[in-house]
Amino acid sequence: MIDHVSIGVRDLANAKRFYDAALKPLDYSCLSESEGSLGYGRKAVALWIGAAERPVPADEKSGLHFCFAAPTRRSVDAFHAAALKAGGRDNGAPGLRADYGPNYYAAFAVDPDGYRIEAYCGRSG
Repeated sequence: MIDHVSIGVRDLANAKRFYDAALKPLDYSCLSESEGSLGYGRKAVALWIGAAERPVPADEKSGLHFCFAAPTRRSVDAFHAAALKAGGRDNGAPGLRADYGPNYYAAFAVDPDGYRIEAYCGRSG
């Protein structure tokens, strides 16, 4: 349904350091890089990050977040650890969210610009 999402950030180099680290455990990488933008995905870009003079202000009560598909529960754990090590803030430790579904394993972080991100694996075990 959605081909890609684009977000704006204040510091593109800082965003690159963060997203390179946080998305690597999920098998995503920077597939496109120019002076003003970065494109992340596996085979095709699905997340565009661009330098913006006035990014959308972070609002924890907006409900906005971006969820990345994770191949394994272990990769969810690694995503969370990498996001925190790369300057993100914790927004929910890795674990089962039984109220979301019986196999909903996820972790949540906030990137340096205040965007809330999630890694999710629906596989059991």
